[in-house]
Amino acid sequence: MILRDFFYLCTLRQVSITLAKFFTNCGFESIALTPPNRLFSRCLLSQCLPVCLMAFMSLSLFAAEQDTQRKASNGAKSVASAQQAAKPTQKTRKVAKAQKADTRPSHGRMAGLHQSGDALDLRSSVALVIDQDTHEVLLRKNDQAVLPIASLTKLMTGLVISDANLSSSEMIAITQEDVDTEKGSSSRLAVGSVLSRGDLLHLALMSSENRAAHALGRTYPGGMATFVKAMNDRAQGLGMVSTRYVEPTGLSSRNQSSATDLAVLVGAAYNVPLLRELSTSPGREVAVGRRTLQYNTTNRLVKSPNWDIGLQKTGYISEAGQCLVMQTKVSGRKLIMVFLDSAGKLSRIADAERVRRWVETHNARSAMVASNNAG
Repeated sequence: MILRDFFYLCTLRQVSITLAKFFTNCGFESIALTPPNRLFSRCLLSQCLPVCLMAFMSLSLFAAEQDTQRKASNGAKSVASAQQAAKPTQKTRKVAKAQKADTRPSHGRMAGLHQSGDALDLRSSVALVIDQDTHEVLLRKNDQAVLPIASLTKLMTGLVISDANLSSSEMIAITQEDVDTEKGSSSRLAVGSVLSRGDLLHLALMSSENRAAHALGRTYPGGMATFVKAMNDRAQGLGMVSTRYVEPTGLSSRNQSSATDLAVLVGAAYNVPLLRELSTSPGREVAVGRRTLQYNTTNRLVKSPNWDIGLQKTGYISEAGQCLVMQTKVSGRKLIMVFLDSAGKLSRIADAERVRRWVETHNARSAMVASNNAG
């Protein structure tokens, strides 16, 4: 196609005129293609035209070859990009792993506890609400069932640390031992990070930081085994007969308890001002090396103006479901709330809201009845 167009456009006369202009522009006025020089021009053209054609053909072939190579290169890049896009990244692998783990049923669901009904239609298979002062039970649902408690474990971790009266300013380094090998969970506290014991306790209670909790147990006088024994001894001392701990984070499903026992733990932890302060902290900036990390509470109700929370802790692993314990004040009453094995990420929060509204409504009705009787 290219050669045909070339022959079609480049006639002998056109080439002659082009060469004449070339020589004129170069200053060779005497070689202008005037009639006396036509013989010379024909000779010149007869010699130059084949050379021009060969040069043009070479350029055409070179351009075609370059175009082919460019297309091949673009094709290879497209294939490589597609393969790179299809290749799962470390982040997507973690997400996929978490989603796979989330599909596993909780112990409560496997035991059929979610089939139990209640007046408030709670999503938690286990619930207990009691008056902290009178010990009156306002609501109970499977409160004796023994289930994994996830990061609710960290309340006992905090209680044992506070009992030991260890220095809160002592600096503790995160080591490879603190990395989660149970669930493969991530952490922003890299191995080698150094924080004070006070900061580690803060992050464990407020943000449920697993490496922080594990480091607290690891550096306890006598080591981890001594710390876990202290956790179980403290539980037994409180009368938590259905409770057992095997590690300080809650990542193990072998950390188990009942709603009844956990209500006792919340009451005991509430008596320690430091645990009240740290567990209800909305957020904290922590200096880790050259970085400053912002940590926030795992319980959104802490920041809600509708709630007056004195102590709280959340928890989740697939075996335990969504968990929440709180000490709070509703309509002037100090309550302890326990929700275990809740189905859905926000269901434990929704259950707490249902109970709060129910208590407020119940107290309002009781006050109205009392007023009418007095009248």
